[in-house]
Amino acid sequence: MSDAAQIADSRPGAPPVLDDEERRRRMRSVITAAGIGHFVEWFDFGLYGTLATVISLHFFKQGAPQVALLSAFAVFGAGFVMRPLGGLFFGSMGDRIGRRTTLAFVIMMTSAATFLMGVLPTYQLVGLWAPVLLVIVRLVQGFAAGGESSGATTLLAEYAPSNRRGFVSSFVDVFGFAAFVVGGGLVLIVAGGFGDAALNSWGWRVLFMIALPLGLAGLYLRVRLEDTPEFRAVKARQRIAKSPLLQSVRTSWGALLFCVGFVVIKAVGHWVLQTFMPSYLQADLGYSSVLSYAATLIGMIVIAALVPVFGLLSDHIGRRPVMIAGCAGFVVLTYPTLMLMSAGNFIAATAAMVILGIFMAAFDGAMSAAMAELFPTNIRYGSMAIAYNVCVAIFGGITPYFATYLITATGNRFAPAFYIMAAALVSLIVVWRARETFRDRLRAE
Repeated sequence: MSDAAQIADSRPGAPPVLDDEERRRRMRSVITAAGIGHFVEWFDFGLYGTLATVISLHFFKQGAPQVALLSAFAVFGAGFVMRPLGGLFFGSMGDRIGRRTTLAFVIMMTSAATFLMGVLPTYQLVGLWAPVLLVIVRLVQGFAAGGESSGATTLLAEYAPSNRRGFVSSFVDVFGFAAFVVGGGLVLIVAGGFGDAALNSWGWRVLFMIALPLGLAGLYLRVRLEDTPEFRAVKARQRIAKSPLLQSVRTSWGALLFCVGFVVIKAVGHWVLQTFMPSYLQADLGYSSVLSYAATLIGMIVIAALVPVFGLLSDHIGRRPVMIAGCAGFVVLTYPTLMLMSAGNFIAATAAMVILGIFMAAFDGAMSAAMAELFPTNIRYGSMAIAYNVCVAIFGGITPYFATYLITATGNRFAPAFYIMAAALVSLIVVWRARETFRDRLRAE
């Protein structure tokens, strides 16, 4: 039981204490409500990355294919510019009025913007207005995304039984990668079943439009959910921070820096595997669209399946050993893995995706709980939101573009490996210096 819950139990009008057994009984509904919003967010991001080649055909003037693809990735990165602003807005909102209400607002904004992606006019119809409108929608998506990941992580960590925070919090990434699996699977079905022509003409629009009904389902689940016991306890004690972000900078700047360091490899690794790889396999390694989508899809399935396993492991042996193993794997084996991927056959490409996916699953499985445990309840949402989104904006948003640029500038098909290895080394050093937190109770303030 957390300190906040213990104190709240002794005060008149305080919310009822939830022991670990009661928290376990509520886990299915809590995980579903948190996860579906995260699913919608990453369904959009995953579709955009997987369909980057198609998007480049419809929203930019055609000439050199590589230039159009770089333009598509540049617009993808534009959405990340808004993530810190969204983190500032929604993080502060979540610490002041609650996790549930904030996350309900976030899911509607995300799903509406993703739906609009499917109805935008193309360059062939409206000329330069097409990329302008695409950028605007991506900026809205990025703003909303700034409140989703940290909010969902906060919700799960604060509802989790005290000895299962790693396992429960890891479902943020399970749903995120599941969104890529479903999005990539749908792209594969349309491309394989109807052909590339159908995917290029109408299929991509339908896929983006699916986000709206998903968002409505997520909204229903989130508004029915009670706010977290930790937040209600802090609210009952009248300890809500008036300026949570200012308080975070003033009292928890060290934790903010650790959080940023954790996220470096997460940002780079996610966007390499989820967004860069489909186009890399096609444009640079010569795989067909169907084979590239299939190899990427299998890699995402492996990650989604293993993330909770590593989360559970972190509940037993600690966050640091699991995160260190993931970072070390990237540092040592990324370059050989990309060389394996270039062998030119589907088995090699899939094996390479699985190897990199295992390292990503290890790091993700422990990291969500590790971030939540860095901050007290009254500033947890906002602190994670700003640290996470600043780092993702700097590293994640530019990753597909920068990885593509490295190949173009150096002529080396394996040049992106050095970027991944450098990011992993940064996070490895930070995790090595961090304090172990898996046995800590969540602090109230």
